[in-house]
Amino acid sequence: MVVHILDSFVYFCYHPNALLMLKVSELFIYPIKSLPGISLQQAMVTPKGLEHDRRWMLVNENNMFMSQREIPQMTQLMVAVEDNGLRITHRVTAECVLVPFDYPKTNSTAQVTIWDDVCTAQFISDEVDTWFTRMIGIKCRLVYMPDDSMRIVDQRYAIEDSVTSFSDAYPFLIIGQSSLDELNGRLAEPLPMDRFRPNIVFTGGEPFEEDLMGHFTIGDIDFYGVKLCARCIMTTIDQLKGSKGKEPLKTLASYRFKNNKILFGQNLVHKGDGIVAVGDDLMVKSRNTDERFMVAPVTKKEPVDIDKNLV
Repeated sequence: MVVHILDSFVYFCYHPNALLMLKVSELFIYPIKSLPGISLQQAMVTPKGLEHDRRWMLVNENNMFMSQREIPQMTQLMVAVEDNGLRITHRVTAECVLVPFDYPKTNSTAQVTIWDDVCTAQFISDEVDTWFTRMIGIKCRLVYMPDDSMRIVDQRYAIEDSVTSFSDAYPFLIIGQSSLDELNGRLAEPLPMDRFRPNIVFTGGEPFEEDLMGHFTIGDIDFYGVKLCARCIMTTIDQLKGSKGKEPLKTLASYRFKNNKILFGQNLVHKGDGIVAVGDDLMVKSRNTDERFMVAPVTKKEPVDIDKNLV
């Protein structure tokens, strides 16, 4: 308790904006991995993350996950949550398909691969697979992660037995609005938050406040910052047009570069469940003090190897 009080006192002394209340300003889910997200006013926190977040995924003929990184046309498939399923609509042609929540539980399963992880997933239907194959021009199938399919996150960083869905690595990503504002102040053209695909956005505090969030609460739910998020070429894809550019990676590499990675945002695990909502207070209980959470100004330009592990 004394340590936490002293930690807070030192933080407030050196951060004049720290007294600004931290509040949840935006919430996002991405029901189908690598397809556009959905903005919510409130969301249910489940053991695998926010309800519906990345519980579905497109896989190729080898049951390997598919991504905007290689298939930018995936940006054109908008997702909406309806009472009986997900409605997927092509942004240009307006063609749509319903992915039902209530699909036959006897459907065949497969071992699917997300980066270095392999887990069990269930197929939905041939009709859905045919529609997605036609929309993106590549043979693919849609799979769902059932509740009993447990994908453990990297235990080197997370609390014991934390699980996630089809996200790249962790169940949550948080970014401060101040961090994006600071980045946009360096860019010729500002970018929207959707380039970074967070689950939780907050207002208040300093730019990159999220880097040092070790333990915080939203309501009765505990969140833990476990690993800074290394960014990849997916952040350079315009989510409306599907076109690629050089930003924000070119600019981020000039000041958010460490151990050959470009860092923006904090990955989270959690304990507890319940509802989180826009406008909720975010209460920091303790801060990350390990060197791996500190991003010093870049003093020497090194070749940038764009990391593909965490987006």
